Amino acid sequence: MTAMAPSREEPDLSYLFDRASHVLRTRMAAALAELGLTARMHCVLVHALEEERTQIQLAELGDMDKTTMVVTVDALEKAGLAERRPSSQDRRARIIAVTPEGAKMARRSQAIVDRVHHDALDDLPAPDRATLVRLMTALVTGPLAEAVEQPQGGARRARQSG
Repeated sequence: MTAMAPSREEPDLSYLFDRASHVLRTRMAAALAELGLTARMHCVLVHALEEERTQIQLAELGDMDKTTMVVTVDALEKAGLAERRPSSQDRRARIIAVTPEGAKMARRSQAIVDRVHHDALDDLPAPDRATLVRLMTALVTGPLAEAVEQPQGGARRARQSG
């Protein structure tokens, strides 16, 4: 006897969001690789340029754990794009400072990120693009703003915008 699958009453949002996110991440990774950057490296550079931020603050913005953040900043330092420095506001704190070469790279990588995002929406009519972005923003700032903490082995956290 074959078990009957339950009928679906709602669209499979998990699949739709996961699939779109996966494809967008792979396209972003491939595009940024042309510059020798990862999406995390780009995220750190851009957010560190906005204002003086500590490694912990940047990790929170990029939704990175401590180990991933250390590896990311190490790679940026090795490439000469950023460096750890004492904070000008709190000498006990260390910030991630972007070098002049890192600032140039951030501008180049932001252009790539913008292009990937544009290309992802380009086939949609302009009003639909605006509606999709508005509605997605409403979801992630409203009902889907906060993840529910899971026990070990639960769902992974999604990367924050950046």
